[in-house]
Amino acid sequence: MILLVEDNPDDEALTLRALKKHNLFDEVVVVRDGAEALEWLFITDRHAQRDTDVVPMVVLLDLKLPRLDGLEVLRRIRGDARTRTQPVVILTSSQEEQDIISSYQLGANSYVRKQVKFESFMEAVGRLGLYWMLLNEPPLFEKTSGSR
Repeated sequence: MILLVEDNPDDEALTLRALKKHNLFDEVVVVRDGAEALEWLFITDRHAQRDTDVVPMVVLLDLKLPRLDGLEVLRRIRGDARTRTQPVVILTSSQEEQDIISSYQLGANSYVRKQVKFESFMEAVGRLGLYWMLLNEPPLFEKTSGSR
């Protein structure tokens, strides 16, 4: 499954449409801010009762998020032993060089700019989903008491 962290409803709809086009739609969980992304990943607060066996093959993470920005989410993912090897792809409209540098310094697996043209965006997201869901060998996560 894919964890999509996206606060823009239009970008969310386009991303889901692209994933659906490549038959990956049923395997997507959407959260709309950075704090909720961490709650989902660490199985706390609003997501404390979710199935602990469900682990995303990849997190598609926007940078410009409410409550907690994407770089801070990435920092916390990489800073916790339970999620340190979690694949994270930055999927953002940011063209700021510092965002690219910071993302890779914090351990992003990839940095993909959201395409302005609809067809280009659809193709890019579809390829991302196919790669991470079908081709990539995911890390193996150890079960720990109460989480991941």
